[in-house]
Amino acid sequence: QVQLVESGGGLVQPGGSLRLSCAASGIFFSINAMGWYRQAPGKQRELVATIPSGGTTNYADSMKGRFTISRDNAKNTVYLQMNSLKPEDTAVYYCHADLRSHSSAYVRRYWGQGTQVTVSS
Repeated sequence: QVQLVESGGGLVQPGGSLRLSCAASGIFFSINAMGWYRQAPGKQRELVATIPSGGTTNYADSMKGRFTISRDNAKNTVYLQMNSLKPEDTAVYYCHADLRSHSSAYVRRYWGQGTQVTVSS
């Protein structure tokens, strides 16, 4: 089985920074895209950022210039550096990894358990 374990969430003041990590473990052949979504209370889950295996990144418009996604393929880990945080960034942040198994040509998306980010003074 595959697990994605997230860490790095917490409480910060507006303008502060956090760095989220998400490590994949288990049996799989390779990781294609990795990324982050977030969901605030009463809101739909929304895309934050994604990074394909080749390293080209893309971001939701509200996160451009403030958030940076990166990955370490040797550690099967994706990161999200969040700067200049705003109260509206408060949400549960979920990582994902699109994994290809040894026995299938199909790619399946796995999700982390979520980590709470709260931005408040």
